[in-house]
Amino acid sequence: MALKALVVDDEKLIVKGLRFSLMQDDYEVDCAYDGEEALEMARNGQYDIILLDVMLPRLTGLEVLQQIREFSQVPVIMLTAKGEDMDKIMGLDYGADDYITKPFNVLEVKARIKAILRRTSVRKKQSEDQSVISSGDLTMDRENRRVTVSGREINLTSKEFELLELLATNPGKVYGRTKLLETVWGRDYPGDVRTVDVHIRRLREKIEPNPSEPRYVQTKWGVGYYFRQNEK
Repeated sequence: MALKALVVDDEKLIVKGLRFSLMQDDYEVDCAYDGEEALEMARNGQYDIILLDVMLPRLTGLEVLQQIREFSQVPVIMLTAKGEDMDKIMGLDYGADDYITKPFNVLEVKARIKAILRRTSVRKKQSEDQSVISSGDLTMDRENRRVTVSGREINLTSKEFELLELLATNPGKVYGRTKLLETVWGRDYPGDVRTVDVHIRRLREKIEPNPSEPRYVQTKWGVGYYFRQNEK
């Protein structure tokens, strides 16, 4: 079955070029030219990847992404002409999977898409092997991407969930910050390991009864982070 992409940009030439190139690789491609149209299509369509411009009329790309993350974990690549937006796009709260700065090479876009879809495929296969993880009062439903603590659902960003998922499916295994960055964000991610520390801190604030004395996400000083299995 053909992969399906949504391309969102108010510059019609960019949309036309991306659509033509992806269709050459046998993608089904839908197009949107403003934020409201993109959000409606994302709600009503089943997409394998979304290419989403940051600067859009009606709703910005970041506003669209925030709302998409309320109902879907579809991979999203942000398109931006503003390099200074990188931290906002890839950084703490929005949940983008990658970003590409304009002007871009279409071959690079397709390479990034393939890398993201490979990671998504691996995570999907892993989730089929162990769909629900329980540790103490924490339960992770990997198939539906839900986390609860003491029965209360915790709202995690895409990257927070993926960090927790990686650690929780390999309890006791210590991951260095560089390894976590490469695994969760990908080798091409331009940020540094401080991104991992920030996400770990925010993850602890959400799932730990006392973030300064964590039960679940532990630090191996000078090495990295690991997940400690807890009894009920």
